[in-house]
Amino acid sequence: MENCILICYYLVINTKLESMKIFSGIRPTGDIHIGNYIGSLKRWVEIQDEEDCIFCVVDWHAITTPYEAKTLQKNIFDLATTYLAAGIDPNKCTYFVQSQVKEHAELAWLLGTTIPVGELQRMTQFKDKSLKHKDNITAGLLNYPILMAADILLYNAEAVPIGKDQKQHLELTRDTAERFNSKYGNTFVIPEPIIPEQGATIMSLSDPEKKMSKSDNGKGSISLFEDPDSIMTKLMSATTDSDKDIRFDAENKKGISNLLTIYSVFSKKSVKDIENEFSGKGYGDFKKATAELLIESLRPIREKKKEYEKNPDYIWSELEKGANKARKIAEETMKKARVNMGLK
Repeated sequence: MENCILICYYLVINTKLESMKIFSGIRPTGDIHIGNYIGSLKRWVEIQDEEDCIFCVVDWHAITTPYEAKTLQKNIFDLATTYLAAGIDPNKCTYFVQSQVKEHAELAWLLGTTIPVGELQRMTQFKDKSLKHKDNITAGLLNYPILMAADILLYNAEAVPIGKDQKQHLELTRDTAERFNSKYGNTFVIPEPIIPEQGATIMSLSDPEKKMSKSDNGKGSISLFEDPDSIMTKLMSATTDSDKDIRFDAENKKGISNLLTIYSVFSKKSVKDIENEFSGKGYGDFKKATAELLIESLRPIREKKKEYEKNPDYIWSELEKGANKARKIAEETMKKARVNMGLK
């Protein structure tokens, strides 16, 4: 979740029509790589036709670690256009910027009065980021999980599909909701985690022991808008193993297993079918085929993004429309929370 996605989660609630309300957000802090795309955006596009989706650019989360104020709006716009280029349709979902709905911050403050500091200090992500940004250990970094909990509880989530590395944050969200309900009366739904299997975590191409991340000097990650030549170079030099057998073994063949997962997601073929297809072929053949598949699969997204960038008025207008829709939901939740806490 570092660099581009420090927060990515879905919120699901039942409505009278038995559809699900889903919320998810990405930090505008860098180029989205294919791991981010597989773990979030691709899924969003797949579910927006069936469910009531809320997709947010979480800019308040972006300022919890060092950033350049003069480029923040550009990054927000860049991520907003990326959403649309990937297939998010504002006519099918609620699409907005987090800071335009003040209730996210208001609920975070209320929740913060119920959460012991010790729980926040035990968060693995806080420890990791504190080591990485030793000169910038702020209250915002410590309170990051509170804002995440507010994002989730604001829309009464019943289920939250997450990556394995987000499980601790969801557990804190659940504990926070239970504590609040116990102290002030039934207010929030307790969300359950849903951790997908395939593609839940895409590993670094240069070090398959670690998650794909933009902080990997660019060698281990592939941007959603990467140059085709660069994609080919990175895939051909991806770390594998001395065994030349193309088969999935997450324990002993992490590198090739990671490539098989990537190929499977973009080709929509099962890993077993891919193993059979490349039986008897070498790693070089498989790496080249994976690179070619990625180049062609990402080409439409690259082209659409260029078109959206030409029409900034449309982007900002749609974001404002989405904020108005999200605000109505958030206001209802906050009314209930305020009343239960004894606030007017």
